[in-house]
Amino acid sequence: MSEADTAAVGTQLGRVPRGVAGVAWRCPCGKPAVVATEPRLPDGTPFPTTYYLTCPRATAECSRLESRGLMAEMTERLQHDEELREAHRRAHLSYLADRARLGEVPEVAGISAGGMPDRVKCLHVLVGHALAAGPGVTVLGDEAVQAVGEFWQHPCLEEER
Repeated sequence: MSEADTAAVGTQLGRVPRGVAGVAWRCPCGKPAVVATEPRLPDGTPFPTTYYLTCPRATAECSRLESRGLMAEMTERLQHDEELREAHRRAHLSYLADRARLGEVPEVAGISAGGMPDRVKCLHVLVGHALAAGPGVTVLGDEAVQAVGEFWQHPCLEEER
């Protein structure tokens, strides 16, 4: 990751980024919007969140959708839709495989993020995963990206860069 990317992510997060392996998805403005994070932070802490959403607009919209109950709706659907449950399990396995390429951390073995594979606990994780992996890898992540909307269609504000 370049110094400019590190600085941009630091500005987006309001803190120094930790354990960043690289940019996993860029906003069309060119700035990082999702970073891939090492499964173990530099201080030794296990960190299961491989895809970390950094774009302030997307992060704010995910929070708004969470507060409106989208996670609960998705979790409810998982309980009653076997096809969706299987797709969510495949997304979980994809997430684990992506993290394994960055390193193995026994403390988080088998644990992905965002509540996968049984529930939806964090839209930020699903959106980050969907953007980084591309369409079709995580059905609920793709739905969450669609619900977030095209946040990148508006020029990024300088403080978001």
